[in-house]
Amino acid sequence: MNPSNELARHFAALHRKGEPLVLYNAWDAGSAKAIAGAGARAIGTSSWAVAAAHGYDDGEAIPLALVEQVLGRIACSVALPVTVDIEGGYSADPQACAHNVSLLLDHGVAGINVEDRVVGGAGLYCIDAQCERIAAIRAMASARGADLFINARTDLFFDAQARPAELLDEARERAADYARAGASGFFVPGLVDLALIGELAATIALPLNVMVMPGMADSRSLAEAGVARISHGPAPYLRAMEATRAAAQAVLAGQE
Repeated sequence: MNPSNELARHFAALHRKGEPLVLYNAWDAGSAKAIAGAGARAIGTSSWAVAAAHGYDDGEAIPLALVEQVLGRIACSVALPVTVDIEGGYSADPQACAHNVSLLLDHGVAGINVEDRVVGGAGLYCIDAQCERIAAIRAMASARGADLFINARTDLFFDAQARPAELLDEARERAADYARAGASGFFVPGLVDLALIGELAATIALPLNVMVMPGMADSRSLAEAGVARISHGPAPYLRAMEATRAAAQAVLAGQE
């Protein structure tokens, strides 16, 4: 069996309702090795953190070639499944998006996050357009014999103008259609209401992924609500940088 495909299948099996996979997200090979050494079952990346660590803003501002290099180094530095956040796939075009994901498969990644926000534009892709993008990625992966875990991210709940409860029906619709297009999981960053998380988890077929944010319940409560994956997003990078700043400040203050 292809070792990277074996990791991908193992990664998919880690998504279980009631026993969520916790990802303390990395941004380079060094942070990935530290997280692996702490006992992680898989390594996930944060696009925001990868970009920031190399001096770029989020939103596909970091060149794809550099992303590929960084993520390739992560994948070859740990003996764990690696899932990477590729934002919107660096293209609106389904085939170009699939090609860009194929570059990551060359490095043996087990999974990706791909979002339905129009990066550099306004709003979200309509459901049909996003399904075409997911389907193209799945077709590419299947043609290569890869069991890629496609975590379909929706940015519905990042809309500050809407109340989360009013978005549940559209979230269910997107989850169902994304699953038919070939998605393996459904990621809902921005949704923090525990009751709504439980309602969504109970009414979709895909394993549900949430992101830790202010106001989020603890891991045990999220597990009881049916969550299958908990991501920490850019928070690990922000904590590491604050610790570095504080340590540097203490050292430099001693020179005065």
